Amino acid sequence: KRKMKMTMSRVQKRAMESLLVVVSLGVLLQLAGCSPPPDPVMCTHGTSNCTITNTYGSFTDRTICRAAKVTYPRTEQELVAAVAAVASTKQKVRVATKHSHSIPKLACPGGDDGTIISTAQLNRTVRVDAAKRLMTVESGMLLRDLVEAAAAAGLSLPHSPYWHGLTIGGLLSTGAHGSSLWGKGGAAHEYVVGLRIVTPAPASQGFAVVRELGADHPDLDAAKVSLGVLGVISHVTLAMQPLFKRSVTLVKRDDSDFQEQVALWGHLHEYGDMTWLPHQGKVIYRQDDRVDVSTPGNGLYDLPLIRTRELIDARAAEERLQENGTDTARCEAAQQQAAASERLNVFTNDGVSFTGYPVVGYQHRIQAFGTCFNSPEDGLLTSCAWDPRIRGFFNYNSGFSVPLSKAPAFVADMQRLRNLNPDSFCSSVDPSIGVLLRYVKASSAYLGKPEDSIGVDIIFYRSHTEGMPRAHADVVDEIEQLALHKYGGIPHWGKSRNFAFDGAITKYPKVHEFLRVKDRYDPKGLFSNEWTDKVLGINGSPNIIKKRCAIEGLCVCSNNSHCAPEQGYFCRPGKVYKEARVCSFFKDY
Repeated sequence: KRKMKMTMSRVQKRAMESLLVVVSLGVLLQLAGCSPPPDPVMCTHGTSNCTITNTYGSFTDRTICRAAKVTYPRTEQELVAAVAAVASTKQKVRVATKHSHSIPKLACPGGDDGTIISTAQLNRTVRVDAAKRLMTVESGMLLRDLVEAAAAAGLSLPHSPYWHGLTIGGLLSTGAHGSSLWGKGGAAHEYVVGLRIVTPAPASQGFAVVRELGADHPDLDAAKVSLGVLGVISHVTLAMQPLFKRSVTLVKRDDSDFQEQVALWGHLHEYGDMTWLPHQGKVIYRQDDRVDVSTPGNGLYDLPLIRTRELIDARAAEERLQENGTDTARCEAAQQQAAASERLNVFTNDGVSFTGYPVVGYQHRIQAFGTCFNSPEDGLLTSCAWDPRIRGFFNYNSGFSVPLSKAPAFVADMQRLRNLNPDSFCSSVDPSIGVLLRYVKASSAYLGKPEDSIGVDIIFYRSHTEGMPRAHADVVDEIEQLALHKYGGIPHWGKSRNFAFDGAITKYPKVHEFLRVKDRYDPKGLFSNEWTDKVLGINGSPNIIKKRCAIEGLCVCSNNSHCAPEQGYFCRPGKVYKEARVCSFFKDY
């Protein structure tokens, strides 16, 4: 038998000290400052012989996606020509966005002969009708640019995701959302009242057509959350509202009534969300509502610049703690991280300094954040925390939702799991950002949320070495299986690992309507790839069964080889949800 050495050492102490160089591993994963990330499409010969990845530099299965070529249309006319070119030769094609934030393999065209159509240069405002409160933009426009252009016209996009480095076409295709149960809810696609989409066509129609879908068009509910399998969105028209302000206060409380509050908080505050800090036994409640536009304040939601060297040092320290640290060492580091995170203010009252809550600001300055992708290149002195050109943060992001009616029971089970061993949460769940819970309203979109839900985001460590276990890997895996199987949850289309998507499509009551539209728009499946066929239930399973597949999140373990038995990780039932199968560590084996 082997024994893993888990004793405190000078190496571990140095790791803890290095972790404090940056204020928060978890927060920095989603926020950072400066050098723009590289284009996710890289080619060896101009625009041919290409590879595509995501902004994190790695898909869930760690494979490299290749394509014969990439094209960057600058107008809708050029986009039509690009689609016609692939349709005439029956090539596989997928759409790439400027930063490619989706974690699963949505952007892979499939095979070395496929084509990538990038919307990076389709990034302009088409028209603004302030009187009718309508705004039409090209699909490659970044959320940041959209909300700023809207504000200049005296308008606001009512709801959006929190990260403004997404394109409008990309966030629609994956159903990205903020947090709200009020009105139409917090998903951006609920405010789409029209779009233009370019799809393949017969030779008699020039191999490509532009379909215009108005607010009353029956296919709009398929196109506004589509995984990119219908064609390429060229223009999006959004229903806007007059420019308004919000008032934000973050309140930290004991988690003793977390179970009860999760059912109520979203009804009390239009933009309310919750962040559970399991090891601290606390919940941060976001008390966030509209206020009169005359209310004083010019608040901003963002984070100061972090230097690349500090990101690299922090990652190295995290790796040492993961591989050689004890639970005691990891929890000490987690406590120090959490304390440092509390001293960091993601809100400022005037765009410069934080003077206290509430923070009042205009919608376009409060609704989303992110600076690292929109600053001048500085030679990587500063960078996005996850930039693949540096050895910075490398994490998983599991996103899934649970029906709101079942959320209290789900929260109770998470707390039961935490209470069995609170120290296991120090390394399994990021200690600074914790578990983020957002409210998502039921959608008319065929691939939108089938019912009012609580969206859950968990960020956690990922090794650069394939198949390398992470400390207390069973914790997040059991939480995910609790959500997806016991409570009927569904994964976020743009997040999560492979196993989360297995069978998920059966939980969408209108998937057959969606597939009928897909068959009409793209009967040859040119815009589909192996991944979309699997998650849509057309062909195969998203699971990849091989040694250590459960460590990588590619499968749910069914035997020990799917874990890492040589390192003490064996396939065992969950601790709270006994039907779960997770890779549990045994110190002596």
